[in-house]
Amino acid sequence: MTHIAEAPVPCMSHELSGLRHSWWLVLILGVLSIVVGMLAISSTFVATLASVTVIGWLLIIAGIIEVVHAVAVRNWRGFALHLLAAALYLMAGLFMLEDPIQAAAVLTLLLAAVFIVGGALRVLLSLIMRFPGWPWLMLNGVIDLALGIMIWNRWPASSLWVIGLFVGIDLLFHGWSEVVLALSVRNFVASKSD
Repeated sequence: MTHIAEAPVPCMSHELSGLRHSWWLVLILGVLSIVVGMLAISSTFVATLASVTVIGWLLIIAGIIEVVHAVAVRNWRGFALHLLAAALYLMAGLFMLEDPIQAAAVLTLLLAAVFIVGGALRVLLSLIMRFPGWPWLMLNGVIDLALGIMIWNRWPASSLWVIGLFVGIDLLFHGWSEVVLALSVRNFVASKSD
């Protein structure tokens, strides 16, 4: 058992030494992510519209790719499915670009439903299966359930800020994890050279 727990350490050491030359780049990217996350949190409406617009463009690109793929495989049996997928991607993308505020409202309502259903299922699972650590799963479920209900109770007004806030929080935490990784790599490199 001890041998299994110690096995990843040399591999991790090798990974960290591979990053030794670019730890500063990871640090810069982390700081940029923190700054963009704080901007998104401070201007959630703009961040929400930007997020919906980016998703809309990604759906349009995916729709165009599906059309090209459908034309390339037009003799296959899945041709109609590729065209249907392309049409759905293109319609959803155009809807998001045409009216990003309505698209944000739809996405926010969907997000609330995901939080409510996911939270309820986590609470139920933690009550039924009392495995080690079940209180943490229950806490996660309660938080998800509360977030979903809060978003739903404030909907449609919440659609103007929820997506931007969540994107900002995600960017903030991602940035901090990158900063911690970069500093850890730098400290690892410094300790190896001593």
